Amino acid sequence: QLQLVESGGGSVQAGASLRLSCAASGRTLGTYTMGWFRQAPGKEREFLGRIVWSFGGIFYADSVKGRFAISRDNAKNTMYLQMNSLKPEDTAVYHCAARDAGYNEFRYWGQGTQVTVSS
Repeated sequence: QLQLVESGGGSVQAGASLRLSCAASGRTLGTYTMGWFRQAPGKEREFLGRIVWSFGGIFYADSVKGRFAISRDNAKNTMYLQMNSLKPEDTAVYHCAARDAGYNEFRYWGQGTQVTVSS
């Protein structure tokens, strides 16, 4: 069973940067697409971006393109989300998720990490 654990959230001022981590265990990620999502209070979950682990192809949502960057460390089975120029509207719980080859939906989710950006 694949397990995901996020870390790296916190409270920062607007304009600051944070790097979130998503550590995977239980499986190697070679057949997975990994994604980042966030959910703010009272809002629907928002897709931020994804990486196809096997060849490193990355796609970003328009809302974060140019400010957020996804990367990975194969040796550590870990995905990262570098977030720059943070804004108060980036305040949310950030989740990572995994989608196995042959599936349309992300079936594995981490518990989330809180990011709070104050003005």
